[in-house]
Amino acid sequence: MKKIEWDEKLSVDIPEIDELQKKMFALINALIDLMENDAEGKECTNMISEISEYSKYYFSIEEEYLITNKYPEFVKHTKTHRKFETFVMALRRLVADDKANLNEEMINNLRNLLINHIKTDDSRFVPFLRTNNFIGKYSKKSGAN
Repeated sequence: MKKIEWDEKLSVDIPEIDELQKKMFALINALIDLMENDAEGKECTNMISEISEYSKYYFSIEEEYLITNKYPEFVKHTKTHRKFETFVMALRRLVADDKANLNEEMINNLRNLLINHIKTDDSRFVPFLRTNNFIGKYSKKSGAN
């Protein structure tokens, strides 16, 4: 199964969030490795739990940026975060019940939820933050780190 790869096109111009995205991709890739190596069910459910916990952390940081900058579509944006978190929790339950539920289709759904969120929902807040001069202060492209 093809691993999930982060590239610069997914950047939201906030280095901290870009790094959180990269870590989330690494966790999903670790889950792919576990599935492909026929790992024990407990290992798989533990990795899904780690993805679940990390997604909550990642999304909370992103939400902090949006709240601080008074992003007008904040509520709508956070609904997509909850949708991802709900999917991960459901996946964990399914895999805990039967490891065979961890398959390419489920991982593709997980991957697509994350990538679509970044490409659509996250890409919407970039112009807003840029307009409000937030990104210019913290962007790698501006030379700040």
